[in-house]
Amino acid sequence: MTDDPFVTHRALLFTVAYEMLGSAADAEDVLQESWLRWNTVDRTEVRDERAYLVRIVTRQALNQLRTRSRRRESYVGQWLPEPLLTSPDVADDVEFAESVSIAMLTVLETLGPTERAVFVLREVFDVSYDEIADAVGKSPAAVRQIAHRAKEHVAARRPRIAVDRAEQEAVVARFVAAVNSGDLQGLMDVLAPDVVSVADGGGFVKGAAPRPIVGADKIARYLLGGLAKLGLPFEARPTWVNGHPAIRGEVDGALAGSISFEIEGGRITRIFSIANPYKLGHLDEEAELTR
Repeated sequence: MTDDPFVTHRALLFTVAYEMLGSAADAEDVLQESWLRWNTVDRTEVRDERAYLVRIVTRQALNQLRTRSRRRESYVGQWLPEPLLTSPDVADDVEFAESVSIAMLTVLETLGPTERAVFVLREVFDVSYDEIADAVGKSPAAVRQIAHRAKEHVAARRPRIAVDRAEQEAVVARFVAAVNSGDLQGLMDVLAPDVVSVADGGGFVKGAAPRPIVGADKIARYLLGGLAKLGLPFEARPTWVNGHPAIRGEVDGALAGSISFEIEGGRITRIFSIANPYKLGHLDEEAELTR
């Protein structure tokens, strides 16, 4: 047991950093730097330890966001967030599960650093405008404007679609069955006609399409054709990633990727395939996400 507030709130702090960065590795770096800074603080001057720690983590995450654009410019192919293995319990909080979904984190990538920080702190963690202002170095009035602008931006790109957990699991189960059996028609039947597939191989995976693929027929043939060329047994296994039913892809028994989905009307409308080996390190142990 420990009475260190940093340890007590670590899961929350990791979640804040991860939502701001979309990378578990970067979030861990932020927590390490934040812990070092926390250890230099005069605790007698801190009235609200949780709020103080969130502020430290926010500032460190903002520093990361502002300096990593150069890394993105040299990234090979499509960039997707780093997937996390999560407990099905995360889905019990529907709004929170939506906020950490691969789909939402991908949308958050289209926000500027300050907009993203403000949106995450306000919409996900319900932090007051005054506290957010202190964390991002803006006035409360400016933060309100940024929050409104960011919320509209996200809503335009990520409309709320109610899909219950049972439907999500059923659709993913159909996808798994079709892929594992090589059933082309079965796969096309579970895909929406205008489905979009985005793959992130980071330049390390030959079969990862460098650009999005659109259309059920194209995607189904590309996927099953690619698996047939592997020359090794492939298995899609249902799992939970970022609070939603997803797939763990294994080649010859070894982890090869993670596949997440957007689902609407009983069909898959968007596929997010993450095969970059440097992004798969958090799929063997459940991440503790909380707000």
